[in-house]
Amino acid sequence: MEVLNDKKANVEFLTIGGIEPESIVDGPGFRYTVFVQGCEFRCPGCHNPRLQGFAGGRRMAVTEITAAVKGNPLLAGITLSGGDPFTQAGPCAALAEQVRALGLSVMIYTGYLWENLLAADRPEWRRLIEAADILVDGPFIQAQKNIDLRFRGSANQRLIDVPRSFAAGRTILLPD
Repeated sequence: MEVLNDKKANVEFLTIGGIEPESIVDGPGFRYTVFVQGCEFRCPGCHNPRLQGFAGGRRMAVTEITAAVKGNPLLAGITLSGGDPFTQAGPCAALAEQVRALGLSVMIYTGYLWENLLAADRPEWRRLIEAADILVDGPFIQAQKNIDLRFRGSANQRLIDVPRSFAAGRTILLPD
């Protein structure tokens, strides 16, 4: 994987596989969805199999993405999908923090489980989680596929209310 930031210029970059500037299926309201390149899970039946590999995609400055988000007053927030945003947690966290500073929400899709993310000794993962409002956790499982679920593809995946979960000290799920 290529270098994701330029310390000399203090600019962070993401390797992205694509962007959907006005999505209504990747979270509540109009969302700017960033599909990061690369995923370690490689779930059979994945909705975005071309984003599983770490080669490919294009490099984009976090500030460029933030400017695009800021330029659209219709957006409720951003969604980080993929691939898996936790493979590029540092730059994704920077983007999430910038978007939150605009007063918008952040939703993240990941194959990791919430409990494993919290238990990991990975400061960049913690930073990304803390910048999120909603986390969809767990790998896509083809045998549990359900197209009627809100904002997720398989029944094992959860919609987690991140701020309420931190406040309560336990996992708080959003209602379907």
